Amino acid sequence: MAIKTKIIGREALQRRLEELVPEAATAAADAKLEVAQELASRIASRAPVETGDYKGSIRGGRLADNPGILPMGGRQSKDPEATAVYADFIWRFLEFGTAPHAIRGKNGKNLVLTGADGGLVSVPSVAHPGSRAHPHVFYTWKAFRKAAKAKISRAISKAVKASNKK
Repeated sequence: MAIKTKIIGREALQRRLEELVPEAATAAADAKLEVAQELASRIASRAPVETGDYKGSIRGGRLADNPGILPMGGRQSKDPEATAVYADFIWRFLEFGTAPHAIRGKNGKNLVLTGADGGLVSVPSVAHPGSRAHPHVFYTWKAFRKAAKAKISRAISKAVKASNKK
């Protein structure tokens, strides 16, 4: 006898789970937040440190608590309990590096810079040497992904077992 399956989608699965075990959604949401915060601390421990400002900006949180802010390496989610890791926008430049390029003023205007003697200097462009990549976000997530999924699954399983004992 063949086993039949039906793919119902994330929203329908979430509704069905909520009908069967209402505590599972809250347990999963708590586990997701813990995972995001732990991932943020792991990323911060591997982040390049120049002044410490960037490292201090890395944090984990719920998407609902951070409206309009794009998470690191991702996009907004429809899941009301979704979590993510947030950091200053420079994370992309640090993760992937930058190519050498010229910095020019807008609309053909000169750049006004501080010279070596402390006075202002007007120049048409400045050569930026570029920067090498300091990968610290995606390889950290790749190493932590299996444990993160297991932690969330354990929280849901624990809630299901607790509801069956009632």
